[in-house]
Amino acid sequence: MRWELDWLESRAGLTPEAAAIADAGTDQVWSYREVNDRAKAIAVWLGEKGVQKGDRVALLAPNGINYFDLLFACGKIGAIFVPLNWRLSPDELAYIINDCEPSLLAFHSNYIKEVTMMWDREDRCIQINGSHYEMLFAQNTIRLDAERVRVEEEDPLAMIYTGGTTGKPKGAVLSHRAIIWNGISTIASWNLTHEDRTVTYLPLFHTGGLNALSIPILMAGGTVVLANDFTPEKAIENLIRYKATIVLFVPTMHHMLVKSEHFRNAEFKDIKVFLSGGAPCPLEIYEAYKQKGISFKEGYGLTEAGPNNFCIDPSEADVKRGSVGKPMLFHSVRILDEDGNEAGADMVGELAIQGNHAFSYYWKNKEATEGTLKDGWLYTGDLAKRDKDGYYYIVGRKKEMIITGGENVYPLEVEHWLCSHPSIREAAVVGMPDDKWGEVVTAFIVLEEGVSFGEAEAKMHCRQKLGGYKVPKRIHVIDQMPKTHVGKIDKKELKETATGVSNQKPVS
Repeated sequence: MRWELDWLESRAGLTPEAAAIADAGTDQVWSYREVNDRAKAIAVWLGEKGVQKGDRVALLAPNGINYFDLLFACGKIGAIFVPLNWRLSPDELAYIINDCEPSLLAFHSNYIKEVTMMWDREDRCIQINGSHYEMLFAQNTIRLDAERVRVEEEDPLAMIYTGGTTGKPKGAVLSHRAIIWNGISTIASWNLTHEDRTVTYLPLFHTGGLNALSIPILMAGGTVVLANDFTPEKAIENLIRYKATIVLFVPTMHHMLVKSEHFRNAEFKDIKVFLSGGAPCPLEIYEAYKQKGISFKEGYGLTEAGPNNFCIDPSEADVKRGSVGKPMLFHSVRILDEDGNEAGADMVGELAIQGNHAFSYYWKNKEATEGTLKDGWLYTGDLAKRDKDGYYYIVGRKKEMIITGGENVYPLEVEHWLCSHPSIREAAVVGMPDDKWGEVVTAFIVLEEGVSFGEAEAKMHCRQKLGGYKVPKRIHVIDQMPKTHVGKIDKKELKETATGVSNQKPVS
């Protein structure tokens, strides 16, 4: 293996006894030397099991050090790490298993039922919370110098399956180059150092959990604390206990956090900034953190692009609320109109990204790859705009834009305004087919507990801010939002719901 690609080996040499990974559930802490030794031991074992360069190694498990054991071990021998989404059904997992054809499946005993249903090769699997697995680390001084496989920067290191809300999941192949450059650019752009500590609640099968902060902080020599089962109370306890300096949550987590009594009473003395990603964040979250005197900012990314792509100083984030900032170091960004030309200031177009952090291809899916990677640019499918000061804003998904009566409506704008009402906890807007308008703006809202609030009040609220064609013609109050397996609102399911809940004609 080329030495510069095995950055863990180098980091373990630089700061061998520094705390690398901790487990909030068990209180265990592993140094960089121990993390590297574990990876070397697993790499040797994988070789003994016949795993070769290019083979896939899958993992089905909750957050734990095993993700890093296998990722780093795969990196040392040129194998491809495939983390599996444990929120999927057995049928969905079976599809991914059949698609990636792993040479070995590692699993936690929590999912032994699912493994039994979809995997019949007992000699090609291992339970990672069993005694056999722990025995692999008994010889923690194993050296791989004589057994190194030649690994190049374009060789695949990980394959992360996308959510698949518009079809079957696609395996996004991330090379050593992509993961390393995402880390380098994040460290330099976000000013990460060896003093940074984060608590990772986001699932490590998702790029947000694995690559957004965990890998960059480890590259910088900081500490990553792994946690499961997010609750506001436990999260606050862990942030304070482990003296976290930076943390990434999705908007749903932020909402739960700022609404809790524990948040109002807590003091976050070590936190430099709270980050939000995965979906655009309601503006009320900004205000909640501002009132506590806590820095907060949003980021933007996707599995295929790092995921980190933008940077904004928290002081600027408060002024430019809703902006993800400016492109990070070593990243190129364009906003393209429908003709493929560069869009001007405040014009909406598709966001395209270029850089060494981009993915290589979709596994066994040439058509999808060619539709996403064009002329060296990654076409994200997301709509964005750039203001006159060079700050970028994510407007929504290209496929979600609504055309009603010839006018373009961006759901995110309507959703943000709906969520600004104190009675509304969550909002989602979709376009539904209509004979008269082409599409009609249709909203779903979830109310705060104990609130009485109906369609008429919601429309009145919308008319205070939005143009008439943007005001939803139908508004459905529901108990909870359907979510995808990575925690995003499932608009495909909402559209199916809208088709069934009402046959009434929309109000003109």
